[in-house]
Amino acid sequence: MSRSRRPSNNGNNNGNGSNNGGGRGANKGSRHANTRDFWGTSFPPPEPADTVTMADDATAMVRSLGTPPLTGQEAVAEHYFTAVYVKAAALASALAAADGLLETEPSPSSGL
Repeated sequence: MSRSRRPSNNGNNNGNGSNNGGGRGANKGSRHANTRDFWGTSFPPPEPADTVTMADDATAMVRSLGTPPLTGQEAVAEHYFTAVYVKAAALASALAAADGLLETEPSPSSGL
């Protein structure tokens, strides 16, 4: 036996097929938190960096988290993740160089 899937009339239907409130989807006042209150006080943006220094190993931070939790595929996943990190670092380096922000000589504070 087939049942029709027409919306039930719980007294909220104005007769023209549209629902004018009530029920689950109705807006019952402003329950949404103000995003400014949620994220806290607004601070001015930081000053842009004068230069960008590229990391020696683009995968160091992610590798410090351990192997990917992909049972039986750890080595393959790590290989592909490494390829993505290296590519992202290369693109970041190219963008920095294109904007003239890439540091080409080691700074005295780097100890090199």
